[in-house]
Amino acid sequence: MKKILAFLFVLVMAVSMFASCNQADTIVVGYTVYKPMNYRDDEGNFVGFDTDLATAVFEEKLGCKVIFKEIDWNQKYLELNSGTIDCIWNGFTANTSDPDGVARSEKVDFSYNYMLNKQVVVTTKELAATVTDFDSLSGKVGAVETGSAGATHLVSLTGTVEKACATQLEALQQIALGTADFVVLDEQLAKAYVGKGDYAGLEIVESLSSNPEYYAIGFKKGSELTAKVNQALEELAADGKIDEIAERYNLATAITDFSDQK
Repeated sequence: MKKILAFLFVLVMAVSMFASCNQADTIVVGYTVYKPMNYRDDEGNFVGFDTDLATAVFEEKLGCKVIFKEIDWNQKYLELNSGTIDCIWNGFTANTSDPDGVARSEKVDFSYNYMLNKQVVVTTKELAATVTDFDSLSGKVGAVETGSAGATHLVSLTGTVEKACATQLEALQQIALGTADFVVLDEQLAKAYVGKGDYAGLEIVESLSSNPEYYAIGFKKGSELTAKVNQALEELAADGKIDEIAERYNLATAITDFSDQK
């Protein structure tokens, strides 16, 4: 009987570990605004792939209320380590270093990689037609979000001048303002904006793209949330929920497989 009771106790503890956030019932997610990850639709609803997936993980799987807090991307680590947010979930590239040369994996604990991405160069169609290699933009001004993977990739574009911006959207707008010749963005963001509306005259210069990158969720070093969220992601992948959300935002081909990340 004692062995049975001990087994049941261990089982209950294991289930409870993944069934709740084991915190104050509220999780604060740090994000910045851009399609298709976190943004407001035409009706003013807060939507996006990361928005919907974070809600599914924390509210549907872990039983916690989720609050989204817009942050200054350059202050993301300060926000996380000070406890004002519980995770960084906003197209956060895991397999890269920051502009300071330190690998992001040394600063945070990452969840499974859940989406494929890369850094792309966006410029006018006229300038794009003259680009042949990574030296082609020498002397040109490139806008990037401060502290982003785009800022890291800009260094590989020989002889360019960096114009630092607070957000990727602000960086994209610099071409229209005439204060930058090109911008370095996440591919997923670029595909949502380039060639449409105010950005109809822009295009992606595929030959200047970075190596493949992967989005993951960043947690404070040693956080118990990392394992819990990974378990929730596995469950959501198994029941088709992640694919459903991806289809909603035309991201089905970018979703990664968790099976080789365990």
